[in-house]
Amino acid sequence: MPQNIAEFRIIGRIGKITTRERVTYVSVAANYNRRDGDDWKKDTYWNSVVCFSNVAQQTEAAAKGDLVHVTGRVRERSHGEANDVSYRTELIADTFSVLAKSDGEES
Repeated sequence: MPQNIAEFRIIGRIGKITTRERVTYVSVAANYNRRDGDDWKKDTYWNSVVCFSNVAQQTEAAAKGDLVHVTGRVRERSHGEANDVSYRTELIADTFSVLAKSDGEES
């Protein structure tokens, strides 16, 4: 029987790393080009990736500006009651690799 999956892959630069007791959150920028009239502009989208256990250990070698490759699964969570339900889509990392260290310039 085929498995139903929801997964993601991001190749981008780290903006921020927030470490908590049992989880690490990594903000990763993905850039897309779009046409604006006759010009091309770069749109940056920020993605918050949740890293647990051994994946969180791999983030210890990473720093702001590093180019990373992250893959994982997508999970939607909800909380609240009746007419006041909030939803959040989480990107849970399964793999985390540093592709290139930052050259010190803002990306």
